[in-house]
Amino acid sequence: MLTKYRWPPLYLMLAVALPACTPTGEDGIDPEGKTFDSVAPQETVTLTGTEPFWNLKVEGDEGLWTTPDNQPGTAFAVKRFAGNNGLGLSGTLDGKELTATLTPGECSDGMSDRSFPFVATVALGGETLKGCGYTDSQPSTGGEAP
Repeated sequence: MLTKYRWPPLYLMLAVALPACTPTGEDGIDPEGKTFDSVAPQETVTLTGTEPFWNLKVEGDEGLWTTPDNQPGTAFAVKRFAGNNGLGLSGTLDGKELTATLTPGECSDGMSDRSFPFVATVALGGETLKGCGYTDSQPSTGGEAP
């Protein structure tokens, strides 16, 4: 009997892939398998990118997605999960699955003199967006704040 194979949701694939994201350190993975704890569970997280410009601010279990065309932003529910070397965020934005990862690593937005402590990747509606991230306790540095 043949059964239809169903692919796991994107956020599960990214959770498995989080240990492979290694922007810092020799391999970026904790050899003891310790779960990523550099961002407190209720800490505000901001991910931002350029070309196209986008911003995702997550406070608690709510995300706010903004773009130049949608300055007030769109609020949506977000789930957080910690991998071995990063934080995963997932939700549904305007009917599209959104999955984001935040991993340690020095990052530049390429348009300012700011330096960010995290690398950000967002998968949204078949598109992958790359950017930088920061938190309340680990802000960006240099130049004027975004």
